[in-house]
Amino acid sequence: MTWDWGAVRAFMPHFWDGLLVTLQALALGSVISFALGLVWALLMRAPTRWVRWPVGAATEFVRNTPLLVQLFFLFYVLPEWGLTFSALTTGVFAIGLHYSTYTMQVYRAGIEAVPAGQWEAATALNLPRRRTWTAVILPQAIRRVVPALGNYVISMLKDTPMLMAITVLEMLGQARLYSQQHFQFTEPLTVIGVAFILVSSLASFLLRALERRLVR
Repeated sequence: MTWDWGAVRAFMPHFWDGLLVTLQALALGSVISFALGLVWALLMRAPTRWVRWPVGAATEFVRNTPLLVQLFFLFYVLPEWGLTFSALTTGVFAIGLHYSTYTMQVYRAGIEAVPAGQWEAATALNLPRRRTWTAVILPQAIRRVVPALGNYVISMLKDTPMLMAITVLEMLGQARLYSQQHFQFTEPLTVIGVAFILVSSLASFLLRALERRLVR
């Protein structure tokens, strides 16, 4: 078997298209998972169990269901109920929703790690509840959980190939399509393997830099 640089050059336009889709899914999925995860974490601290129990049951169901099953359900079942979205939109939402149930636990741990004295000080200063959360509790909690959130960003990146199951042509989808059309598998798959390593390394570097900045 010989390495064919011509196949690499021919595949590169398809690779760039797939990389763009992968990065879009990763960025938007991360935003959704971080935002929803925080919402779930705050709702789980609601004073009434009629809020906590439904949120806990829903997030537990999503967390214990495979992401691939959720992708198929959202893409193939929801249209039967009149809810139709593009494949990429469905994939981004599925990834964000799925990982929000994990980031919720990260936020909960960060909030619980804030010293009790911080809550007491906010109460002593008669700060409104909203001000207590936004100015005292959440800044300290989020600073503590950045490393864990960064791990989930990498996990989401590695799960983006699942979007191929609902016709999204991310990097692996483009490589698979090109390989089937030209009967050349080694070069496209090697290129996307290297790309995943590089993107993961870059994401890890940026998250470590953010962590150091927050510590300072």
